Amino acid sequence: MQSTATVLVYSDDANTRAQVRMAAGRRPAADVPPVEYVECATLPAVLERLDRGGIDVCVLDGEAVPAGGMGVCRQIKDEIFECPPVLLLIGRPQDAWLATWSRADAAVTLPVDPVELADALAGLVRSRLSVEA
Repeated sequence: MQSTATVLVYSDDANTRAQVRMAAGRRPAADVPPVEYVECATLPAVLERLDRGGIDVCVLDGEAVPAGGMGVCRQIKDEIFECPPVLLLIGRPQDAWLATWSRADAAVTLPVDPVELADALAGLVRSRLSVEA
């Protein structure tokens, strides 16, 4: 098993980024490696960090401004070779269709429920690590 999983968290709101870190914790499930978080507050920072590689999962804030996570998700799915799986944070359950449109691999609503977020994140880490194995 990989020693750590690197999770990119994108939101223009520092409180949302902290909410994700606190909800998922250092290890979202017993069967996945510990998580290291990389935080980005702007789209250029997300693209630069993804270009460097080494990101296992992205958590994108669908409510971020000016570049919302749904558009960012669709863009990185088109532009990043072997794009990591994306967990999209959506404002309302009714926005799930937009998460599908954006090609997100999973979606949870804001404010995040710690159990739901940890489960979704752990599932994406598992899927990414099984593809790499």
